[in-house]
Amino acid sequence: MAFADEARVFVRGGRGGDGAVSFRREPYTPRGGPNGGDGGKGGDVVLEVSPSVRDLAWFADHPHQRARGGEPGGKSNRSGGAGEDLVLRVPDGTVVRDERGFVADLVGEGARAVVARGGRGGRGNASLAGPRNRVPRSADAGEPGEERRLDLELRLVADVGLVGLPNAGKSTLLSKLTAARPKIADYPFTTLSPNLGVAEAGERFVVADVPGLVEGASEGKGLGHRFLRHVSRCRALAIVVDISGDDPAADVVTVRGELEAYDPSMKDRPFVIVATKVDLVSDPQDAIGRMHGDVALVSGVTGEGVDALAARLEALVGVAAETAAPRESFVVLRPGRERFTIRREGERYRVIGRDVERWVAETDLDDPRAVTALQKRFVKEGVERQLAAAGARRGDEVVIGDRAFEFYPEDEGGSA
Repeated sequence: MAFADEARVFVRGGRGGDGAVSFRREPYTPRGGPNGGDGGKGGDVVLEVSPSVRDLAWFADHPHQRARGGEPGGKSNRSGGAGEDLVLRVPDGTVVRDERGFVADLVGEGARAVVARGGRGGRGNASLAGPRNRVPRSADAGEPGEERRLDLELRLVADVGLVGLPNAGKSTLLSKLTAARPKIADYPFTTLSPNLGVAEAGERFVVADVPGLVEGASEGKGLGHRFLRHVSRCRALAIVVDISGDDPAADVVTVRGELEAYDPSMKDRPFVIVATKVDLVSDPQDAIGRMHGDVALVSGVTGEGVDALAARLEALVGVAAETAAPRESFVVLRPGRERFTIRREGERYRVIGRDVERWVAETDLDDPRAVTALQKRFVKEGVERQLAAAGARRGDEVVIGDRAFEFYPEDEGGSA
């Protein structure tokens, strides 16, 4: 399966279980009260970082995910069981966004975020009993789970990032530094997906081969942004240049310029310049003299300078680890579920919410006083205000539950 660092997923929390309608029926208890239990909460959809997952390819084949619903309540005050959470494994460094914006940045094994909450279970008639209605003959339906469209983006978490122009020899270098086996050939081509490997030169560190950049990548040319985002998490950088090229010093300037244009903090990132293919030039010192910075000479074919480079990268990672901020995941906390939502359906508007739907179901719409009380309740809850904000005008059809109304705001003497 091809490497995937982007995916779109549609997730839904489990529906809450319905409340039960039940009454005690025992000998010598002619007026047994209500004893219907509450429904169970629906399961949540959770994203969790797992070290066994390396990319987002699984989500390409499984874009729709839904948690289990809660069980309905039963008689004798038995509550329904809660739905099982759906835990989706994602790779380290996954950034999550939804329709409302940023959701989470998940870094580190076990980091998790709830991306779609399950619906609340409906109350049984035992919970609805009160002074005004001692024997409720109805119960609440379970609340639907949240639905979200998620955009997942992977940003590789590595200690060292190998960056450079196409055909600079990064993949060959990665294969010499680590046990990774990226595609390598004796003809010019550029890698189309990042590769990771673990190098060991005393201390272990992770090396990422970031596909070749091109001039203008920071402005989105080529596959610029898709590649550059992987560099943003690397503690240190190895700028790989082909010393046998026309102007390796200019290549270094080009790569550094694109990195800094994409993320200005790259300017302060520890780096080393790695001049590859030294076996193809007779006087590498001439090209080194025009480069500004620490330069390591290596040959991926002969292995010259690879061990020395590994030791230098290990030291560079140590310095970067001391100065860089610790990697942490963070999750955006948003207000809880809205009490109701308004959705436009063609020429009419639908109000969705457990409480407002229950108020309509419990109201005797043939009683003018009950209808007036219902409208005042809507005004207090903000239903009319939100309908007006959504574009509803006098006389528009409004659907709440299974009942349809004409929208007449309170100051016009009607009901919604």
